[in-house]
Amino acid sequence: MSKKVTVIGAGTVGCMAGQHLAMKGICDVVLISRREGIPQGLALDVAEAAPIEKRDIRIIGTNDYEPSAGSDIIMISAGVSRKPHMSRDDLLSTNVQIVQKVTEKAAKLSPDAIIIVISNPLDALCHVALDTSGFPPHRVMGMAGILDSARFRTFISWELGVPVENVQAMVLGGHGDTMVPLLRYTTVAGIPITELLPPDRVEALTERTRNGGAEIVSLFKTGSAFYAPSSAAIQMAEAILLDKKKILPCSAYLQGEYGYNDLFLGVPVKLGAGGVEEIIQINMTDEEKAALDNSANGVRELVEAIKKLE
Repeated sequence: MSKKVTVIGAGTVGCMAGQHLAMKGICDVVLISRREGIPQGLALDVAEAAPIEKRDIRIIGTNDYEPSAGSDIIMISAGVSRKPHMSRDDLLSTNVQIVQKVTEKAAKLSPDAIIIVISNPLDALCHVALDTSGFPPHRVMGMAGILDSARFRTFISWELGVPVENVQAMVLGGHGDTMVPLLRYTTVAGIPITELLPPDRVEALTERTRNGGAEIVSLFKTGSAFYAPSSAAIQMAEAILLDKKKILPCSAYLQGEYGYNDLFLGVPVKLGAGGVEEIIQINMTDEEKAALDNSANGVRELVEAIKKLE
């Protein structure tokens, strides 16, 4: 029996995620949007590319949740996107209501699914998906650290003129301005970045990473990033569908790990068929832990703000 992934939200991120998944040929894809005709057209467009890509795929576009029944993974990309001068946090009120509605509908039809949240503010909305679905915490997670780490790797690659495959990076914390790039775990062919670049350049690249999403929003004017976020989400889905046991930075529900309780935060996890199968705890310096505490506090403030909306 084929695996099935449902992508909720047929905006740029959802459309790209559906296309990525379909072309990998590892699952059936259901693309859901409330906009009539849009998911159907997108699905048809992707399907018609299959002969060119030499892929036998099955992708369905729908305004109805019934075709999503029995999904292995539910990706939530529904919601409004950022505009210039908006932070991810500014999206809170609108996107909380949207994520509540779509999670409730999808979870009822796929009670054994794993939820991957892509919508922003991501860490806070993971709490909404967890509470609404009633799923165990290891089956609800957010896409963040993979994207942030990829941005950091990109900027380092450009700065040093080396291939991105030589660069490894780890960005933890909330998916926002307080994210925590860990320099000790950021290397080029095994060499710490701090030995290859002066402190001012390291700081500049770190700051650009924190503002990576805002930089793209300012260029687009009327939208936000979609290609890299969808690629990051697909890496998570692939690790789950193929039971890869891959170590990746994701927003996971912490219950004592890193000193935090009942909080979604970006940390290294082992992803497999069971979802978040293990939370990897790494040693941190006092400075790193202080930065992570600051990021965690920012997420907690949003979670408290959500409670006031209810």
